[in-house]
Amino acid sequence: MPRNESEKYELSDAEKRDIIKLINAGKPLPEKYRFLLFEDKREVELVWNGKTREVCNVILPFHTLEHIDEPRKEQRDDEEFSFDTGGRQVKGWTNKLIWGDNKLILSSLKAGALRQQIEKNGGIKLIYIDPPFDVGADFSMDIEIGDDTFTKKPNILEEIAYRDTWGKGVDSFIAMIYERLVLMRDLLSNDGSIYVHCDWRVQGFMRLILDEIFGKSLFQNELIWKRQSPSSSKARALKYSADHDTIYYYTKSLKYVFNKTYTDYPKEEIEKRFKQRDDKGYYKDAELATYSEQTLSKLKAENKLIITSGGKYRYKIYLDEIEGILVDTIWADLPPVNSQAFQDTGYATQKPEGLLDRIINASSNQGDLVADFFSGSGTTCAVAEKLGRKWIAADLGKFAIHTTRKRMIGAQRQLKAEGKDYRAFEVLNLGKYERQHYIGINPNLREAEQQKQLEQKETAFVELILRAYRAEKTEGFKTFNGKKAGRMVSIGPVNLPVTRLFVEEVILECRQKHITKVDILGFEFEMGLFPNLLDEAKAKGIDISPKYIPADVFDKRAVEKNQVVFHNVSYIEVKPIFKANSIAIELTDFSVFYSQDSIASAEASLKEKGSKIVVEVGKMIKVSKDARGFVSREVLTDKWTDWIDYWSVDFNFENKREIIRVKREPGKQVSIPGMERPEQIGLSEYEEVWTGDYIFENEWQTFRTKKDRSLELTSVFHECPPGRRKLAIKVVDIFGNDTLTVIEVNIGGRS
Repeated sequence: MPRNESEKYELSDAEKRDIIKLINAGKPLPEKYRFLLFEDKREVELVWNGKTREVCNVILPFHTLEHIDEPRKEQRDDEEFSFDTGGRQVKGWTNKLIWGDNKLILSSLKAGALRQQIEKNGGIKLIYIDPPFDVGADFSMDIEIGDDTFTKKPNILEEIAYRDTWGKGVDSFIAMIYERLVLMRDLLSNDGSIYVHCDWRVQGFMRLILDEIFGKSLFQNELIWKRQSPSSSKARALKYSADHDTIYYYTKSLKYVFNKTYTDYPKEEIEKRFKQRDDKGYYKDAELATYSEQTLSKLKAENKLIITSGGKYRYKIYLDEIEGILVDTIWADLPPVNSQAFQDTGYATQKPEGLLDRIINASSNQGDLVADFFSGSGTTCAVAEKLGRKWIAADLGKFAIHTTRKRMIGAQRQLKAEGKDYRAFEVLNLGKYERQHYIGINPNLREAEQQKQLEQKETAFVELILRAYRAEKTEGFKTFNGKKAGRMVSIGPVNLPVTRLFVEEVILECRQKHITKVDILGFEFEMGLFPNLLDEAKAKGIDISPKYIPADVFDKRAVEKNQVVFHNVSYIEVKPIFKANSIAIELTDFSVFYSQDSIASAEASLKEKGSKIVVEVGKMIKVSKDARGFVSREVLTDKWTDWIDYWSVDFNFENKREIIRVKREPGKQVSIPGMERPEQIGLSEYEEVWTGDYIFENEWQTFRTKKDRSLELTSVFHECPPGRRKLAIKVVDIFGNDTLTVIEVNIGGRS
């Protein structure tokens, strides 16, 4: 081996023969040849099963699901902001809350149309992430129902993503985080910083990964956050209590943003440092005997002097002028979130706002863009908003997105009450995912082989669903896959919501083949699909029953025992209330047909003095067994309102078209299924395309918080110009699932 980088190593004839022999035999080369054959200067490297330096390069368009902005009283139009007559933001950066797989999100941010917006706003200056470093973690969540807690299982998209990334052990977690950190590095501005939060389970791996991606020379600090005091630490036999997390701080280059941060002096330290105190509560410094008369006169005019009874001058210091103690790498002054704190969302992995306040203040400035791609309960974006930063937040968990949405509406309301600036934010996703990301097509195969593999996997998927639904397979139809009890069965895609176009094609084939009864099965359904489309089908003599495919279909034992339950889609009922040229919406009913586990299986598995909460066809039931073996049942959701966590109204739906920007290929017309033909807009690198959908503008909302469980059932009155218009009403249930309905009204002429 060469002793330094300038020396060259010549392979011996024996080594060359050895390499040729191994290649001809199709065997891997020993690790030593990687260093002999290739210029790799790393002294230490982390190696894991399946390691590759290839990263995702898929670019998908972002779809805007919702636009949220608390109306302002004053009007304003400047370089930074512009508001409409209703006080809602119409110009300037809107913050982004993105639901989906952050690998695809990062890849699409890095090389997609939104990158231009990011760079126009100075680039991402700071990334903070707190990834799920517990390799046993999943997307289940605890829902509080009165004094009880129900554990909601992950939905199918969350389950597949977990299973295919970090659900297979430490090596799968490392592979997952490595690829994402490479993408984050590429997204950071040249003067940007990244903070990676981890604990003892992956701390050692994380340091080596970050060294490899960013370089050891760009490691700035290892920060120790002491989560709990010794008095609250749980004593463990034969080992010390684990009471701290590690946060690694790296930068993109040697030129980066860093603002010195101070903590307050303890009271006793202030008294020791400043000694005396006058009746106005100011602390006094030593006498100013060396100051000139001119300086003393100036200080006196500024009210900076105190004259003692002995006629000596003292320099007056206000408490807010005391810089305090410079923060070092041990952070023992930031306690975790107290369960009674206003900021507490009940989210298991929530970090205190004080922790993010320190990081954001240190490594960004007012107006900078910060990001968190494992956002959880939304602490990063909540603090960023309060500190006047722009933000991007992403998470795969639907409940995390919903928790953050409520939290950011609360932040907007708080800033409005304080007379401070705040920005609108959008809820986005990558809605039209390519099938191969979730069905698992090998991207290295030729196109013909990929198509063959896709067809094989789709066939297996359809057969699995039909078997779980206990339906027989049918042939010769375009949209129908099976038949059950006199009803045709149509199965939606594994990776996409069932869309309006999908249902319209089902209706068309029903009319062509004189079919009157259909069950449509899907993992997700496009917002705003029902009940209007079902009413349209009913008017044509077609009975359509949409049903959710449960995650249990992938459990062979559940399928074999006929235990898989396909539950109906939720429905909303509302009543418009008119007053002159104003309208309000009353929520009158919300039906949920969600199921998880069953009463029978709970009763069979319960031990004495045990209990379990199950959901069966829209009812949450607590099943308990006493010491004598007697089983009792208690319905926890006896009212339809118990299922609702949040609801909101768009008083002018179809007012804001969803426009996306897609890259223009030279000489090629952009075509995206389900979208209108794009307009040619000059010689731009991108084309603007209307997706055919509309953005839900969240104009009024009410929701439950941990501290306030009440919920209004009638919206405020909203003034509208006379004439016909469509209103959209969105309900989010206690699990974070959205249901939307659209009604048409005639303002001034009633509905």
